[in-house]
Amino acid sequence: MEPAEITEDGLLLRPWRASDADAVHRACQDPDIQRWTTVPRPYLPEHAHGFVTDVSASAWSHGTGAPFAVCDAGTGELLGSCGLVTIDRAHDTGEIGYWTAPWARGRGVTVRATRAVARWAFETVKLRRLIWQAEIGNHASRLVALRAGFRVEGELRLAQPVAGGRSEGWIGSLLPGEVPAPGEPGPAGPGTLAARRAAVFGRPQPVLFATAGETELRLRPMEERDLDAVVATCRDTETVRWTTVPHPYQPADAEWYLDHCRAAWARGTSACFVLADVDDSYAGSIDLRLSPADPLLAAVGFMTAPHARGRGYLPAALAALTAWGVTTLGLARIEWRANVGNTASRRVAEKAGFTFEGTARNALQHRGDRTDAWVGALLAEDLVAPAPAPEPSGAEPPAAAS
Repeated sequence: MEPAEITEDGLLLRPWRASDADAVHRACQDPDIQRWTTVPRPYLPEHAHGFVTDVSASAWSHGTGAPFAVCDAGTGELLGSCGLVTIDRAHDTGEIGYWTAPWARGRGVTVRATRAVARWAFETVKLRRLIWQAEIGNHASRLVALRAGFRVEGELRLAQPVAGGRSEGWIGSLLPGEVPAPGEPGPAGPGTLAARRAAVFGRPQPVLFATAGETELRLRPMEERDLDAVVATCRDTETVRWTTVPHPYQPADAEWYLDHCRAAWARGTSACFVLADVDDSYAGSIDLRLSPADPLLAAVGFMTAPHARGRGYLPAALAALTAWGVTTLGLARIEWRANVGNTASRRVAEKAGFTFEGTARNALQHRGDRTDAWVGALLAEDLVAPAPAPEPSGAEPPAAAS
């Protein structure tokens, strides 16, 4: 396949040159590129030189790929990389990959480049489908793909996981006619809920603060040092009675829960926090689970360590978590459910501002039986003058997958 050039929307996409090696080496020192892509670590000058000469030239000459240097159309400055990392002529499909140089971020470069490459692939190369893949947790790459028109369709285990990363990935596809025109905002544009969530879940999980009386509490991510306390709490008779934790609860169950919490944050589906006391010791667990069917709806769940009960910790933590969910995640409704008779859970919810709404018959599965549930909710308008969350910028977040 003959190397090509594309000029579109202020960008020049051209084949790589030997003179690009220094800029590529400098860009690939970036920790986000090293975290989310499969570039060698450490990334040496010889890696950059080999990529811009042998690797890229071989892909073009054998028709197995179409790697482009993404440059400013006016100045020629290198801004990033975007292209087809594979081409399958048996099925006329290709896979797209990209990264943005650190000095070019905040300008929507990779969204424009991805759209340009996709249009060229469909119109000139006559491909029938493009595939996008990224490690789960790479919300920057996912947001670029969405804005370029890709439909994210599921998950798959990665054939080549990044060292130290997760082994599962997101996968999406794009068909001819689905690429937004130059200048169109497209899906997941600035100010949308998808952009807001990508900005939140694309960063490390935050620490929230709550006050119970004169005691300052922290809501922080769960850590390995919490495992023994989680096991002890989940073996408590009241926890077993009112929750669905495995029984008897084993250390392996706590380890599974820790991985589940980390994976849920990476996916952007749930935020699991440890309630930590003044000594930063485990005092309970609380989580906010986003509905897969309604992006403005979430559910809460919580449990308190036996030694921390009766101190007002959970109502304070629940109030802090729900305020964060409304102001930061843009939730409209947060639901609480508990088995009928769980008056301790109901008191926590009502003290945190939830309104009791009634009883749902046979609403919960509990240790092999169906049981009635109390239902309550907190709405966004129930909060007193919530501060608006800052809108994320219109540009793609740091790095994307290649």
